[in-house]
Amino acid sequence: MTKKIAVFPGDGIGIEIVAEAVKVIECLQQEFGLDVEIEEGLIGGAAYDETGSPLPEASLDLARASDAILLGAVGGYKWESLDISVRPEKGLLGLRSELSLFANLRPAILYPQLAHASTLKEEVVSGLDLMIVRELTGGIYFGQPRGIRTLDTQINGKPERQGFNTLVYSESEIERIAHVAFKTAQKRDKRVCSVDKANVLECTELWREVMERVGKEYPDVELSHMYVDNAAMQLVKAPKQFDVMVTTNMFGDILSDCAAMLTGSIGMLPSASLDQNSKGMYEPIHGSAPDIAGQNKANPVATILSVSMMLRHSLAEAGLADKIDQAVAMVLDNGGRTIDIYTEGTRQLSTSEMGDEIVSALKSLNV
Repeated sequence: MTKKIAVFPGDGIGIEIVAEAVKVIECLQQEFGLDVEIEEGLIGGAAYDETGSPLPEASLDLARASDAILLGAVGGYKWESLDISVRPEKGLLGLRSELSLFANLRPAILYPQLAHASTLKEEVVSGLDLMIVRELTGGIYFGQPRGIRTLDTQINGKPERQGFNTLVYSESEIERIAHVAFKTAQKRDKRVCSVDKANVLECTELWREVMERVGKEYPDVELSHMYVDNAAMQLVKAPKQFDVMVTTNMFGDILSDCAAMLTGSIGMLPSASLDQNSKGMYEPIHGSAPDIAGQNKANPVATILSVSMMLRHSLAEAGLADKIDQAVAMVLDNGGRTIDIYTEGTRQLSTSEMGDEIVSALKSLNV
């Protein structure tokens, strides 16, 4: 049965990197018989410019009707002056919320070919392979009430304003992300570190309690806890101590970007956002990089590896996912590098050249 992939290039470099990922999908169709169809839609600033909404109803309908979603990036300087309710990022948050994509998987894997590219000592990061499981549809990003209100007090001769957001998690929200983390760990090194701030935040005190309760259902998995400030320090000090980290929406947002840089470039890391039935949205963890948009410089590897995660988690094509991973490694072995991971003695490639080389490597595996 033909599966449907919704493709949302978005803004900035999203257009360029998604084009290379689509090349890979088309190669899988032609060379390996992958039975999928692709339909493109608008999201983010591009959608706002055309429709007045960062997530038009047509795009939401397309996402709902698809088996998986591939997204590039949203946002940019052009739209920063817009009201927050219609900024490009609202399109991304809207997809996550409307599709109940509550589980965000963010691997941080250091390819051995890039061990020297990390800002940390090679012996600290060599062999790094950790997974951050981030709760994606709850927490402070979605909690109510939120907003900016005017107080009775004055500041600089004007009424003083106060911004407020609410950190809230229900037990059921914590339970379901806990199950994802423990099941993920069962396929890896069977260790989960739950990251919270339970010493000062009642919400994450509940988080820790629920993690302990769910952990009893997975006796083969070791559960530990760590405060988020210490976790940030430990990621830089000794990142290989972690296998699976599970945490709240905001903490996960911060820690996953920190972990990304351990690998040498944020341009190398994919992500998956899954619902209860493993339907998912797949995207690189980086942003739209408007400063290099349209220059054919961006690294498409994270987006191509997001296709690998899509095949593995939503399309039941783990064998083809392995081939993408192998093709990327082959190009790195052959010295292919985009500018963000380029070093002396390697070959600097443009966005499209990197995509072409990965496709060529993929074709060579069709034997």
